[in-house]
Amino acid sequence: MDFRGKKYERGSNWSDPEVVELLQLWADEAVQVELESCLRNQHVFNRIAEVLREKGIHRTGDQCREKIKKMKLEYRRLKDNAKAARGGRGWKFFDVMDRVLNSRPALPYALGGGVMAQQVLQGAMVESYHHRRHQFAASALPFGHAQHPELMEIKCEEVNSDEHCLTPEPPAALSYQQGSPEEREMERAFLERAQDDSPISRVEVPIETSVSPSGFSESNMASSSRMQNVVPRPGFSALHRLRKKRKGQRVKDPLDDLLLKTLTSQRAMEERFLQMEERRFQRDLDVEERRMQLEQRRFELEREHEYRMFNVFAQMLSILKQSHSGSSSSIAMPRGLDFNQALSEMTGLGGGDLQELRARPLAERRVDMHGFCHPGDFQRSPYLSARGNVVNIFRGSTEEGYKAYHADKYDEDKNPNGIINFGTSENKLCFDLMSKRLKEQLTQTDMNLMEPPLLQYPDWKGHMFLREEVARFLTYYCKAPAPLKAENVIVLNGCGSLFSALATVLCDPGEAVLIATPFYGGITRSVFLYGNVKLVYAYLDSKITGTSTRPFQLTVEKLEKALQDAHAEGITVRALILLNPQNPLGDIYSLSELRDYLEFAKRHELHVIVDEIYMLSVFDESATFHSVLGMDRLPDPQRTHVMWGISKDFAVSGIRFGTLYTENQDVANAVASLCYFHGVCGPVQHKVAQLLRDRDWINQVYLRANHARLKAAHTYVTDELKTLGVPFLNRNAGFFVWIDFRKYLRTGTFEEEMLLWRRFLDNKVLLSCGKAFECSEPGWFRIIFADKTHRLQLGMQRIRKVLEEREQEILAEEKEQPCQSDQDGKADSTDEVIFVSRHQEPTCSGSSNLGDLIGLLQQQMRSSDWLQKNTAEQFAQEKPEIYDVFSKLVGKQ
Repeated sequence: MDFRGKKYERGSNWSDPEVVELLQLWADEAVQVELESCLRNQHVFNRIAEVLREKGIHRTGDQCREKIKKMKLEYRRLKDNAKAARGGRGWKFFDVMDRVLNSRPALPYALGGGVMAQQVLQGAMVESYHHRRHQFAASALPFGHAQHPELMEIKCEEVNSDEHCLTPEPPAALSYQQGSPEEREMERAFLERAQDDSPISRVEVPIETSVSPSGFSESNMASSSRMQNVVPRPGFSALHRLRKKRKGQRVKDPLDDLLLKTLTSQRAMEERFLQMEERRFQRDLDVEERRMQLEQRRFELEREHEYRMFNVFAQMLSILKQSHSGSSSSIAMPRGLDFNQALSEMTGLGGGDLQELRARPLAERRVDMHGFCHPGDFQRSPYLSARGNVVNIFRGSTEEGYKAYHADKYDEDKNPNGIINFGTSENKLCFDLMSKRLKEQLTQTDMNLMEPPLLQYPDWKGHMFLREEVARFLTYYCKAPAPLKAENVIVLNGCGSLFSALATVLCDPGEAVLIATPFYGGITRSVFLYGNVKLVYAYLDSKITGTSTRPFQLTVEKLEKALQDAHAEGITVRALILLNPQNPLGDIYSLSELRDYLEFAKRHELHVIVDEIYMLSVFDESATFHSVLGMDRLPDPQRTHVMWGISKDFAVSGIRFGTLYTENQDVANAVASLCYFHGVCGPVQHKVAQLLRDRDWINQVYLRANHARLKAAHTYVTDELKTLGVPFLNRNAGFFVWIDFRKYLRTGTFEEEMLLWRRFLDNKVLLSCGKAFECSEPGWFRIIFADKTHRLQLGMQRIRKVLEEREQEILAEEKEQPCQSDQDGKADSTDEVIFVSRHQEPTCSGSSNLGDLIGLLQQQMRSSDWLQKNTAEQFAQEKPEIYDVFSKLVGKQ
């Protein structure tokens, strides 16, 4: 392999034999003289490399030169450090380098100042090397003299195999240069002065042809010795002292330090300036982005306000048109809507649908409009279907408040000014018990069981081991007269999925289910938005009339009336939904009431969907819960379906698990087919089964602590409400209290109720307004009390602040504008209602609604600066064409 054209590689390693051969060639006195005499001496190392290649050592001249430089650096470092190598051991080549570098021959100069290299090199070899184009015989050397015997005494010692080099290779910037051109000129002048005292004569030495195994002949060694004796070097020591003196006289210039400091500080200042510029640029970007966000928010608020104003004007015009046409009758029961009707009512598009909407009663339209979406979101997307547009813009107060809460959650340490959530029905009192129990179960082998069936597709009704455990659990806590069967149990991921699945399999699109209001608003999403099934409302009110014995009492008469009105409208009702305990009222139905409801459903061949998700959250011993599954005989067992889940009773709303018990196998199989979309994963089914199996812990530890904490929190909230003089329903089940804030409304409208709800939200407390539960009376709110004491205290303080400010505003307005007092209704004497002293009749006449709308319009005009911002002159400048048309119309009138 030819290495002559190969570039030098800094990472090449030299073995000890190779280094010995290199030193033998480099230490030759003739080589040293030639190296000292030439500024450009690369050809010397090239000749050394050629000799090494003849001996089987393939190195280039650059590699030889670099190796010698490294060894010189290592020698000087060790010499400065008192000959102590790394690890305290000596360097094997130190003595050789020391003898060579300290014993270099003096340079003989001719009278003309030139170096007489031919006097040192052997004549024949020099002639052969220089005049025969550098061609050598196998037994000849390229140099004139061999090294002295004492210089070849290289001491070798064993070293670790991994230590190829005692010191790391120096960087290129540290490569050693043998003197500068100025120093060489001074040395040459010094030697010229020394030549006058010690003339040098040429010495001719014959060349022997015998070659030693190492490549050096004895004659060469002898001639080298004779040459050393013949050639005197009187000026070498003086030259050496001159060099040492010159090196010692070099003083570091202080201007260099000053220049270095100046450049360093300048660079630091430039970097600092760049950093400041970057921060300023980023700050400007943040300010601009914030300004754009505020501008966008202001624009959205203005548009929302305009939508509200247009909505009020549209309702006023509709009322006036109805009053002129003589159609003043209205029906209190709202019809359900299909998606096309709902979208037409929201957007106001479509000629025939719009005429049909205007012909419908006002109360029905208002309930549907507020139940479906926010008035400011009436924007139809061309990429969605009619149903997709309804789902997209459906946004009640519950979703709006829940979104705001998640964006600004209260945290005692991180966000003390965040929103306190009294609107989402969650039990936050028993997280410690459940987390501790789950951790204990995680350490048990049965809880960590992970068999292949749990990781595969199960029976869509649920794993049999879980269904059997659910059947035993419901048999025990529902007090069933006979053991419930596991084949009648279906497992889904929550009761919301159960509502949508049952509505899908029991009703055709456009048909309806009957439900009493107020009710949990999530049912609307599950039944209407998902299943395209209408909801027919049986309105309950706070006034005790007829056969009622308590406010918001559900009676068979109210169910009969709602069903008859639906049939009169041509709506087919397929099922009845019962909530027991009732959300948001907290009512617990007695056995006689349950039997009456089931008998009513049987007479009309209605399916009954009973939601008992709060059955273990009855926290007062004086109240008794009766499950439908605990009845001795069901009037129509094939049409009776019971739901329950663990999210409320076990304070684990994040674990989506719900179960359905039905004896109708057709319904069970149909719902099981939809479990493909709503199934529960295998590991969760296994853990829930283990949790439900532990009856001792549930009865002795969890339920006792849960009921005690719920009762204490309920007592605290109700005592605060009594202090404020706020009426409420006193119930003993669930996590909520139904509160009457009607006296804090300026007018008895749902718009005013929404303004009060937003007032609470602006003061960082989230409640649920009555409209979210389709309550027929504006002003009722639901508050969740199943929370920690410090959050309850802070939340009630914020509620008190809003109510006091609201009361002062209403009193100030009453002083300015006297108004008629509300008519007092029948006084309630029952112990179940606290501080309920007056009841407002739901208004349905056209004149009353018109008065409410006019009052609302006046209030919004007083509280808004819209008229100041949007003057006639400004409108004429912005939209002159529309202004001209409007002016012409006004002129015609």
